[in-house]
Amino acid sequence: MTQHADAGAAGTPRPPLSRLAEPDVLADPYPVLARLRDASPFAESGGALVVLGRHADCSRILRDPRASSERNRSLLGPPGTPRAQSFLSMDPPDHTRLRRLVSQAFTPRVIALLQPRVRSLADELLAAAALAGPPLELVSQLAYPLPVRIISELLGVPAEDRSRFAAWSARLAHSVQPQFGAADTAGPAAAQAARAEFAGYFRELIAQRRARPGPDLLSDLIRTEDEGARLTEDELIATCVLLLVAGHETTVSLISGAILALLRHPAQLAMLRAQPSLAAGAVEETLRYDAPVQMTARIARGGIQIGSAAAPDGAILLLLLAAAGRDPDVFADPDRYDITRGAANHLAFAAGPHFCLGAPLARLEAAIVLQAFAGRVVDPELVADGLAYKANINLRGPERLVVGFSAIEAARPGA
Repeated sequence: MTQHADAGAAGTPRPPLSRLAEPDVLADPYPVLARLRDASPFAESGGALVVLGRHADCSRILRDPRASSERNRSLLGPPGTPRAQSFLSMDPPDHTRLRRLVSQAFTPRVIALLQPRVRSLADELLAAAALAGPPLELVSQLAYPLPVRIISELLGVPAEDRSRFAAWSARLAHSVQPQFGAADTAGPAAAQAARAEFAGYFRELIAQRRARPGPDLLSDLIRTEDEGARLTEDELIATCVLLLVAGHETTVSLISGAILALLRHPAQLAMLRAQPSLAAGAVEETLRYDAPVQMTARIARGGIQIGSAAAPDGAILLLLLAAAGRDPDVFADPDRYDITRGAANHLAFAAGPHFCLGAPLARLEAAIVLQAFAGRVVDPELVADGLAYKANINLRGPERLVVGFSAIEAARPGA
């Protein structure tokens, strides 16, 4: 698609969308996102793409039943190779049916029961980091293994299989970002291969669980009846892949992004160390300030008018969630990181019928890790040249985050 650096709805000069994919912007996209938000809503590609960056516009579209999640409705590009769809890319009634079947695993009661396991795992990982000595590579030693192990245990994936998922998951995560500028020729094929590998793995695991059910979500989904509607095997595989990938990719970025923000704002880190109950607020502020999912898309079903921009049937509605999180019309002094802000009205988990099913688990995992890090890691500091970002403009977050420290204190009993 072609972008032009023209003016948007308010006459504000704006950069092309392709700027978001440039290496110098990846580490800090927020100045560019602010200009795109101020110019939005605006249409491109002959009206087939409408960009939204204001909180009010994004919030409205996420809740609008005319904004479809079925990507094959798009006017832009071929639909691609047909494949089993997860409920993330479905509209009601299919979305309602599948989400209801899966939601049993993410009720407040179930999530509360996971708290001791998450806390124990955070303690285990920090104890291992203390034994290894400084520095701590936070992504690989803490932010990544914790959510991967939790979602794998929840699904019933054997411990010895978890290492196989990293490369598959990374390829799928790369495939969900929009293509600005030059077309990605290798990415779709790599993602398709990763889907095939995931499908083959879960097909075997499903057969094992059918023969020998266990106390896990996969076994529950196989035998669950909901008004006579069961998941087909293809739906079950797509759901497992979604839960496994979505269950850790964004949480890794949330945890590492929150710790990075705290390291860059030492007064906030000191406040959290003194008041561990502020961890939940730190999670919400990170979701607003540096959203792990920077953007999402919907497809206009019928004509939708958003401000001065008209979205015809089939137009892509590109929602810049990260820009909405720093909308000054909603958040005072939005570029300031403040864990006491109480930023509950961010859109980092989307809104409406597709509000993130795993949000309670992600919040729990991140809050526990932040409490443990702030309370136990002594004199933490970002090591020079210790930060590198993933080459992903949508599922954004550190790929490497090296933290120096003088000590990691032992976990206090009952903490």
